[in-house]
Amino acid sequence: MADRETLSVSTSPDKARLMRTATYASVTVALILIVLKLGAWFTTFSVAILSSLIDSVLDAFASIVNLIAVRHALTPADEEHRFGHGKVESIAGLSQAAFIAGSAVFLIFESIARLVTPQEVSHGDIGITVMVVSVVLTAGLVRFQMHVVSKTRSTAIRADSLHYRADLLVSVAIIGSLVSSTFGGIGWMDPVVAMLIAVYILYGAAGIGRTSLDALMDKEFSLVDRQRILDIAYAHEAVCGVHDLRTRRSGLQPFIQLHLELSASMTLHDAHVISDEVEVMIMKAFRGAEVIIHQDPDDIVEPIPDFARH
Repeated sequence: MADRETLSVSTSPDKARLMRTATYASVTVALILIVLKLGAWFTTFSVAILSSLIDSVLDAFASIVNLIAVRHALTPADEEHRFGHGKVESIAGLSQAAFIAGSAVFLIFESIARLVTPQEVSHGDIGITVMVVSVVLTAGLVRFQMHVVSKTRSTAIRADSLHYRADLLVSVAIIGSLVSSTFGGIGWMDPVVAMLIAVYILYGAAGIGRTSLDALMDKEFSLVDRQRILDIAYAHEAVCGVHDLRTRRSGLQPFIQLHLELSASMTLHDAHVISDEVEVMIMKAFRGAEVIIHQDPDDIVEPIPDFARH
C-alpha cells in the first residue's frame, strides 16, 4: 500500500510548482509588454502597435484568470469536491479560447480598416525596437510554457501558451509592417499578414475549446490509452476478463475505473491482493492516476452494454 501511495503523489509537487511558476511568469511578461507598447503607441501612434497593445491587455486579463484557475485547480480534494478541483482548469481554457477568438476577430476588423485607410507611422524605429523586445520576452515565455506543458499536460497552461505564440506571429508581422512603412513605403503588407495570423489564432482557439469541452464532458481516454490499460490488466495471470472500463481526466488528475473478472473459487482476500497488484501496474503506466477496481466472479453474467465490453 505504501508503494501505491508513493506512485500517486510522486510528481504532484513538481507539477504544481511548474504550473504556478508558469502563471506568474505569464502575468509578469504581459504587464511588462503593456507598459512597453503603451509607451510605443504614444510615441508612434501606430494602429498596428495599438492593436498589439489591446491584444496584450487581453493576454494579461487571460493570464490573471489562468493564474487564479490553476491555483484553484491545484487545491486538494475536500468534503464538497471529492474528485478535486481540476475542472476549473478546463473552464479557464474554455474562457481563454473565447478571448483568443475575440482577439482574432479584432485583428480581422483592424486589418480591413488599415487596408481601406492606410495610416503613416511616426518614429517607426522606436516602435520596431519595442516590438523586438516584445518578441524576445514572449519567445522566452513560450519556451518555458511548452516545457511546463510537456511535464504537466496542463490544459490551462497550453491555452495560455497558444495566445502568446500567436502574439509572436503578430509581433513579427508588426515589425515587418513598421519596417516596410518606415523604410519602404509599403503599407499593405501588415493587414494582409495580420488576417492570416487571425485565421491561425481562430484555428488554435477551436482546438483549445474542443480540449476543454472534452474534459468538462468527461471524454474517455484515447483508444490507444484504453487498450494499454486493458493490456496491463490482462497481463496478470489471475485475471479472467475485464469489462466496464471507464476513464476521464480532471485537470492533471486521471481517473480509471474497471471491473476485473476473477475465479469464483478465489477467496475475497486473494481477489483483493490481485486487484491491488493490477492497480499498482496501471498506476506505474499512468502516473498520478486514481484507479478504482471492482472484483467480479467469472461465473456471474452481468448485463453489460456493448460499449462497455472489452
